[in-house]
Formats: sequence, C-alpha cells, structure tokens
Amino acid sequence: MNTLITGASSGIGEALALECARRRDRLFLCGRDAGRLEDVARRCRAMDAPTYATVVDVTDREATRAWIHSCEAIAPVERVFANAGVGTGVEDERNVRRTFDTNVGGTLNTVLPAIDLFRSRRGGGQIVVTASIAGYGPLKSCPAYSATKSCIKTWGLALRGMLAPEGIRVSVVCPGFVRSRITDRNTCPMPFFMEADKAAQIILRRADRNVGLIAFPWQMRFASWALSALPFRLNEFINRFLPAKVSPDRDKAL
Repeated sequence: MNTLITGASSGIGEALALECARRRDRLFLCGRDAGRLEDVARRCRAMDAPTYATVVDVTDREATRAWIHSCEAIAPVERVFANAGVGTGVEDERNVRRTFDTNVGGTLNTVLPAIDLFRSRRGGGQIVVTASIAGYGPLKSCPAYSATKSCIKTWGLALRGMLAPEGIRVSVVCPGFVRSRITDRNTCPMPFFMEADKAAQIILRRADRNVGLIAFPWQMRFASWALSALPFRLNEFINRFLPAKVSPDRDKAL
C-alpha cells in the first residue's frame, strides 16, 4: 500500500511509519524536524520499505498541497494519515493560534488535497484523521487542544458519511494518553498510558476494517463520553477538579 503520513517524526506518526514499514508499504513521510524525520525514514528503509521523507510544515497550505501531489506523481497515494498535531502548553495567544493553525489548519491542508486526488480517480482511498479523547468535550485543563480535536473529530466523522457514496473511506482516531513529545511535557496524571507502538497497531488494525471512530483505551473513551454527556453545569463543576496538563514554568523551559 502507498501510505502518506504527516507528523511522522515522533509519537503516533513515527510509530505508524514503522508499523507500516513492517508491512512493506511505500511510505511518504513528512515532519518539521529534519533530523528526527530522517532517523524514522532510515529505520523504515532498513525494513525494506520504500520511503520518501520531506520536511513540510502542514500549516503552509500550498507547500502541503505541492508535497501531496509530488507523492502522487511517484505512486498513487492509497491511504493518508492526517496525523500532525501540537499541544498548547500555556494558553497564551501565540500558543493558542499555533494549536489551531496546526491541529485544524494542518488537517484541512492535508485532507482536502487528498479528497481531490481520490475524487479524480472516481473513488477509492482512505483518510485517517488523528483527533483525541480530549475532543469529546470542553476541558479546562487544555481549552485550545480539546477544541481543535473536537473540531476535527466532528468534521472527520461527518466527512465519512458524505464521502462514503464516492467510495472514499474516512476514519477518525481518538487516542487517550499515548507516548509522544506532547505527553512527555505533561505533568498531570495520565491514566491508562499507552506506548506509541501499541497505539499504532490498534489504529492500523481498525483502519484496515474501516472502523469509523477508532477511540481507545475503552476506559478513557467511556469516561470522556460520560463527562461530555453530563449537563453543562455538572460538567463545569467536575472540570474544576481536573489538574493542569503542563506547569507554566516547565512549558517556558521547553
């Protein structure tokens, strides 16, 4: 399979690249850090997976579109993981705008050209969008992050229904706490913490089955769903007791 992955230089994106390499997929990888990205590409090539790695900032609409089309020129892209994302840290204006630009804008910049490509072939292809369990409801511990993940979760699931008649499959991934550069910065408790390689295996198995909403672990999915289903005043009350994800001092030091 010809697989394209954004945010492939760390975390879930890195783990997905390595897991797909074990399947001998042809890989098109992008990330912002050239050193980390090339290290992932080298490990993929060591498993005999044809791998093309390109430094791309997904917030750049034209650069992202051009990269996707350059991958298509090498081999028809069959599966797209719109995985690039950032955490917010301190909720100041700079970080909030960066979170929205990357998590929402970057996802749009990846998914929309992919839809165009798949439509040009009159169907086929799969898009997998990485949202988060945090997207199930408003979390005072991470307002911008939970808002952006809620946005792409809803958009992705709606796209699934809209694109299904055209033969384009869409899945939305909502992981809990998975090892990544984002969770490495967290100072809060992280229940049911999962290593990235295990998360990648779950995502791929369910994407292969065309599961629409890939949310795990089930305990976090249930807790987040239950919190979001509560009347807002009760939700707001419980939110008061949620710990901050990152201490301001630690965020400034990174």
